[in-house]
Amino acid sequence: MDLKLLTLSNLYPNEAQPRHGIFTEHRMSNMLKSRRVEIKVVAPVPYFPFKGSIFGKYSTGAKIPRSARRNGIDVIYPRYPTIPKLGMNLQPLLLAAAMIRPLKKLIRSGYDFDVIDAYYFYPEGVAAALLGRFFGKPVVITAYGNDISLIPRYALPKRMIQWAANEASGITTVCQALKDALLDLGADGEKVHVVLHGVDLKLFRLPDNREEARKKLGLTRRSLLTAGHLIERKGHHIAIQALVNLPDTDLLIAGDGEEEQNLRRLAASLGVADRVRFLGHVDQRDLPTIYGATDALLLPSSREGIANVLVESLACGNPVVATNVWGAPEVITVPEAGVLMKSRAPEALVDAVEQLFGAYPDRAETRRFAEQFTWERTTEQHLALLDEIVSRG
Repeated sequence: MDLKLLTLSNLYPNEAQPRHGIFTEHRMSNMLKSRRVEIKVVAPVPYFPFKGSIFGKYSTGAKIPRSARRNGIDVIYPRYPTIPKLGMNLQPLLLAAAMIRPLKKLIRSGYDFDVIDAYYFYPEGVAAALLGRFFGKPVVITAYGNDISLIPRYALPKRMIQWAANEASGITTVCQALKDALLDLGADGEKVHVVLHGVDLKLFRLPDNREEARKKLGLTRRSLLTAGHLIERKGHHIAIQALVNLPDTDLLIAGDGEEEQNLRRLAASLGVADRVRFLGHVDQRDLPTIYGATDALLLPSSREGIANVLVESLACGNPVVATNVWGAPEVITVPEAGVLMKSRAPEALVDAVEQLFGAYPDRAETRRFAEQFTWERTTEQHLALLDEIVSRG
């Protein structure tokens, strides 16, 4: 009999935010392909009543539909209240309270789910644990990154995360470093399982003609890439600073975000603006061409679980230079995967780039290394845990 999953996550795409939490959608889509589960997704949205552009990012929630069907999966987007200044501490409670009515309605409609499968530990995981108690359902929580690497620095959220970890029937993390952090928080090691994210190996692959790809992008010399939201944590500014000591090297930046103007000013002030190209948001279908055409991906992040761009780049044969933090050293374990920086600083990035190009790997070997990161493996491991938890009641 198929398992009936109730997936709970704020990190899920919608009509107004098609890139928001796309990795969670990929994980659910591949779970569905197994033909062993039914899935309903609940993706709560902060309540805001007005759609006008004058309200900026706050109006986004008002533009999101109440429900949708995406890739064969029904998604509901219930609203929950937020309270300024107190929101972070109260968010799990407000989220859980707002979910009771829609989940009762879902059960009455005939979808009496077997397990709550929550993605991101705070607030979703804590809310899921509360809802698990209310509905008498087992709960599995997946930790992605900041939910464990950052949020436990705050006293009350830390205690709620510890409580949810104790309540959960099972926990998964996307890297060993996050598991270790959960154990440091007091989680039961028997509950915590490392389940790596996969990558779409059909979409992300070696280019059919790399020279054509480079020509299409106008690349004529060594070209490095950073990819991700333009925020401080991703370290795009470190890549720009490093460019000063990387002559005859261009930098492509794929992504958009709040730091774009600051990054442009930084490049101009350092005299490297003519070697920095801002690509803006890049559709996922176009990313393989960019990975395949550039010579290395730079990932000078301050913290990550395992970044999706890391395994995507490797799958396209593009080696990676990354900060030696959290999940990166669990992936960059061989020379064909790339090089780890000795510190999160521009000079360390320069040294790592020169080390990579001093013994540049065969790109086909980089691709072969990435072929272990399959969605099929992720799905099998996660379903095995869900099966075990539901079977033991």
